[in-house]
Amino acid sequence: MTTNEPIRCFGDSTDPLMARYHDEEWGVPLHDDRSLFEFLVLDGFQAGLSWRTILHKRENFRNAFDNFDASKIASYTDEDQQRLLCDAGIVRNRLKVATTIANAQGVLAIQKEFGSFDRYIWQFTGNKTLGRPESIVMSSIPAFTKESDAMSKDLKARGFRFVGSTICYAFMQAAGMVNDHIDDCIRGPAGNA
Repeated sequence: MTTNEPIRCFGDSTDPLMARYHDEEWGVPLHDDRSLFEFLVLDGFQAGLSWRTILHKRENFRNAFDNFDASKIASYTDEDQQRLLCDAGIVRNRLKVATTIANAQGVLAIQKEFGSFDRYIWQFTGNKTLGRPESIVMSSIPAFTKESDAMSKDLKARGFRFVGSTICYAFMQAAGMVNDHIDDCIRGPAGNA
């Protein structure tokens, strides 16, 4: 690494997709229901895999899952599930595909109850991006927090799956509900965040 190369929290500077995701999306507050559902699905599919794997399949996921339109996904049939399980462009996991359909139905129920998925999901951080008062280095970033625990517990009570506290925390990072850019990062306090 040269001294002129930007410092990022994660990712390989030789992978432009990972660099762009880090620089333009990760930690940016997100309030669009479709995009929030997309991250919830992708973070669930990531379980047991690397984010790089999921990110490089993201466009395929968008195509396969009707651009993460929860109302379309909620009505998927057995034939749709089979289509997805035959799609080499995504992660072909029967449980994760079925979970995506069930979670889409859950998102629709939440939208009906709260008016939007955004309004529901951001309540877990008091409708603001959480930061930490102390210095942030990679070793200080938690895998879960009391907020992700609460989100996980509530989502599970609503029938959602693949929403453990660690997955919820990764979702919160992706959706900008928490800001975990490290101090030396180009998006951290010393950078251009």
